[in-house]
Amino acid sequence: MESVIVIMAAMEEEANEIAKIMENLQKNTIYGIIVYEGFINGLKAILVQNGVGKVNAARTTQMIIDKYNVEYIINVGTAGGLNNKLAIGDIVVGENLIQHDFDITAFGHEKGYITDIGKTFKSDAKLIKRAQNTIKNLKENINVIVGTIASGDIFCTQIAMKEKIRDKFNADCVEMEAAAIAQVCTLDKVPFIVIRSISDVPNGSNEITFEQFIKIASKRCAEFIKQMLKKD
Repeated sequence: MESVIVIMAAMEEEANEIAKIMENLQKNTIYGIIVYEGFINGLKAILVQNGVGKVNAARTTQMIIDKYNVEYIINVGTAGGLNNKLAIGDIVVGENLIQHDFDITAFGHEKGYITDIGKTFKSDAKLIKRAQNTIKNLKENINVIVGTIASGDIFCTQIAMKEKIRDKFNADCVEMEAAAIAQVCTLDKVPFIVIRSISDVPNGSNEITFEQFIKIASKRCAEFIKQMLKKD
């Protein structure tokens, strides 16, 4: 079976921007999930909208790994900024992924520690290197950092929660799926990387900002992916 690059996005707006950089799209449905097959820069690619939250993300990741010969997975989408140096539209390449809402501290473990797995998931080193080379070769003046992404089943709005997650995990941004995808990929030994664009900053009313800027952030993310997947 021919290997494919899989791109996963949680929301329709995020997936639509990826679809725009793909060619020869063919639509398929697996367990009620719409999957698009096509090409990006001549590379065989699969696009799937996995849905919001860690369970949806994990379920879809395992389904795709079971169904296709996956070369690697790229999780894309938007995120809330935690690093004060990040502005809307900036990009975070997730080298480290953690689940900020996983809590078994009652048993003497650190916040975020998952039994028999650990606290931090690591994106594939070769894909991180490829992303870093993409950053160097970007023609546009885009602020891109390589750092830590925190995931949890909550849309973070409160400043206090933002500061707690940032300080506890040294996280650059927060969202709702990436670390779950990272966990499944790690367990299945499938290379992965996470690329997120900042759509909002938790401030008590950032859901309004999110709705306003999700398309812009998604487009910026798609443009970065297109550059990253150029053939060597």
